[in-house]
Amino acid sequence: MNDSLAVCVLKYFLEKVEDKEIRPILEQTFELSESHLEKLTSIFTVENFPIPQGFTDEDININAPRLYSDTYFLKYVYQMSQLGLNAYSIALPTVTRADILAYFSECLTEFIELHKMTTNLLLSKGLYIRPPYIPTPKEVDFVKSISFLAGWLGERRPLLALEISNLFNNIQRNALGVATLLGFSQVANSKEVRQYMVHGKEIASKHVEIFGSILREEDLPVPMTWDSEVTDSTVSPFSDKLMMFQTTALNGIGMGYYGASIATSPRHDLATHYARLSFEIGKYSEEGTKIMFENGWFEQPPQAIDRDELAKRKS
Repeated sequence: MNDSLAVCVLKYFLEKVEDKEIRPILEQTFELSESHLEKLTSIFTVENFPIPQGFTDEDININAPRLYSDTYFLKYVYQMSQLGLNAYSIALPTVTRADILAYFSECLTEFIELHKMTTNLLLSKGLYIRPPYIPTPKEVDFVKSISFLAGWLGERRPLLALEISNLFNNIQRNALGVATLLGFSQVANSKEVRQYMVHGKEIASKHVEIFGSILREEDLPVPMTWDSEVTDSTVSPFSDKLMMFQTTALNGIGMGYYGASIATSPRHDLATHYARLSFEIGKYSEEGTKIMFENGWFEQPPQAIDRDELAKRKS
């Protein structure tokens, strides 16, 4: 599902990209996604497993005007490389079959290389947003008070390095989400989908502001947003089905990152923020899933046998 979506999106990006340094990265990412589709299709075919429909050329209009800038294309692939690294590293420990283990291992290696390429190009173009710097500790120390966990009441300790990293990266992901949904809201054909995208943009913008305010309280820099990388086009390059799938998939990924942030942020106020905002994303995601149900856009994943239903049929 994800690779077929990537093929569609990258076809459109390749039709519009003008930067000669960014094009090769888009081409390589496109080739990766196509090769993954071929390998997965082969695995499913051997197992007599139904191949998901996913997304096809019917879900894109490469002749639509440019909706995003070349800089957005590069940032999109950069985030895509991070998501791929996360997804394949999670998949690997769940696998026992040698051929599937080899496949996911290969994918992980490919995305490590893609991440290096996108990072280096962002650096060379001066587009890489550097995270905040903190001083190197002078010695090893130990926590001496339960106030280390405090956040809402009393004196709060400074943010830990990992807490800063979580806030910074969640801002960047949401900032790209704002730009993505801003574009989707301009071009979606269905009024219901347009309203959904506007709502999502507002949620992502609010999360950027909340996380940014925490960094500002510590006199730490806040990453820039990417709203200016969206053109004024109102002609959709993507089907409403594709845009809804992309948005609901990002919702799930966002909740996953917030969960990881809770686990690595001991300060109580941060954990509370992440829990509250995760609930907000969950409600928004449920709204999106309902839209997909109603329009026949939600492909059912494989599921366990309903034994109760089998018993009813027998009777």
